[in-house]
Amino acid sequence: MFLVIKKRSIVILLFLLVFFGAYAGILWRGSALTVFQHQETAGENPTVVVIDPGHGGADGGAVAADGTTEAQINLAVALKLREILRLGGVEVLMTREEDVSVHSPEATTLRDQKVSDIHNRARLVSDTPNALLISIHQNSLPQVKSVHGAQVFYNTAPGSEALAQTVQEGLNTYVNTHRAKETKKIDASIYLMGHIDGPGILVECGFLSNEAETAQLLQEDYQTKLAVLIAGGYLRYQSAPPETPDAPVQ
Repeated sequence: MFLVIKKRSIVILLFLLVFFGAYAGILWRGSALTVFQHQETAGENPTVVVIDPGHGGADGGAVAADGTTEAQINLAVALKLREILRLGGVEVLMTREEDVSVHSPEATTLRDQKVSDIHNRARLVSDTPNALLISIHQNSLPQVKSVHGAQVFYNTAPGSEALAQTVQEGLNTYVNTHRAKETKKIDASIYLMGHIDGPGILVECGFLSNEAETAQLLQEDYQTKLAVLIAGGYLRYQSAPPETPDAPVQ
């Protein structure tokens, strides 16, 4: 039964690669079969990818000129990312699966709900053994509406920068064709990224202050494209050989 499921997953993943064409090829670079083997040989402690669609509920996050909220796009991309990673044999956990806030019942004001929400998300990640966080967001810079593109930020945990770089490489190749963006260490003021124990990246998929990019972000095929590229970066990161420490000086 296990072999049948495994073969079926590989067939479905191959179908995805063909369907999404050139930009989906990044999933296979470095061999996705290596990733399946990695998942099988990870023992009793495989990595759990926690996908965090930022904001939700009364907290819509950034808002575009047409009223589009960040929260709805975050969720759409995150749900697609979940399905693609699951096809790759990756264990996935979501901080939310609907347009809701993750705050505790006792939080009544919007401010208290926002604080409770982000604390609960951080707690969920920290309480999950071997968790790796991928947080999905949208950017906004109303002062310069021409700015657009996707960028990846990372926390200080080991492995975060390498993961950010592999994801950014795919985004630069297939999304940021106008100008490549560089990964950046996340600001310490971002509570979620600074209060988890394991590696974490935050992907700003685009700018809602840019009307053309907002129109793209609302398209399901573009959301899928982003999800494929993020998943591809993660799979390449996991399939890369582990770094070995330098040999001691004799």
